[in-house]
Amino acid sequence: MAAVTADITTVPAVAPVPGSRPRPVRSVTTAPRGVEGEGFPVRRAFAGVDLSALDPFIHMDQMGEIDYAPGEPKGTPWHPHRGFETVTYMIEGTFLHQDSHGGGGVIENGATQWMTAGKGILHIETPPEELVMSGGLFHGIQLWVNLPAKDKMIDPRYQNLEGGAITLLASADGGALVRLIAGDVTDAVTTHHGPGSTHTPIVMAHVTVEPGGRLELPWRPDFNALAYVLSGRGSAGDEQAPVALGQLAVFDAGDTVMLTADAGERLDVLLLGGQPIREPVAAYGPFVMNTRAELQQAVDDFNAGRLGTIPADGIQPFRG
Repeated sequence: MAAVTADITTVPAVAPVPGSRPRPVRSVTTAPRGVEGEGFPVRRAFAGVDLSALDPFIHMDQMGEIDYAPGEPKGTPWHPHRGFETVTYMIEGTFLHQDSHGGGGVIENGATQWMTAGKGILHIETPPEELVMSGGLFHGIQLWVNLPAKDKMIDPRYQNLEGGAITLLASADGGALVRLIAGDVTDAVTTHHGPGSTHTPIVMAHVTVEPGGRLELPWRPDFNALAYVLSGRGSAGDEQAPVALGQLAVFDAGDTVMLTADAGERLDVLLLGGQPIREPVAAYGPFVMNTRAELQQAVDDFNAGRLGTIPADGIQPFRG
């Protein structure tokens, strides 16, 4: 996997608080493969996991990792969302984003776009013409983060988080690198902040553990904790439950998340956690609300054009 790199000797070290309790692993599941948008391959990271264990997260796809031939890269056409946030993290490759609320830009090389759909938005994510023509590596994550009922109908918002803005942390021995995209990590000395602004308390981090290395990362005890393997092999928890590419480890209670890379294997993991919202979830296609009646209203509003309109200069998928 082509991961975002950094000199770990130049970033702050983070270590568990003395006397902290490692979180045991509750379950390990394997993501099935599927296709999304106009046909790009994904792994459905949360398939088979109860929503109560994921809360406040709803859905996640690992997009790729794939080396496209010329003419093969694909994205999504214009489509609606309401009631939650979409987070697209590009590890390798390039996506263009545009939405009906004025947000947009290029997402590439460790950048993240954080789009709050709120009361409704239309958007598109598609590879640029030059990438379609040339082909190349494509690898990223799309995550859906739920909004509490009081925020489901807020105005849409767009955050562009460039790769260089991400907070970098290292394990005390330098064997692991943490890219903190959103939320806080607090050790015995310092609270470290990621650049992403969130509506409920969450943490999103991309972790690389070098072969044979171990990371013990402080974790808020009132958060859940999820570790999805982007590449490599290793183990999760103090009991060293085996994990590999495409697998999700769900942790039980505790205040430290532990990840270990196998000898000869670099382990890349997306770490997620948050304070559960604990509200009813009603989901249908691109809408996540609290009741079936609210879902029906979202469909009616979309059909009536009330979720936005495609801009006159709106980008379109390039199909060569």
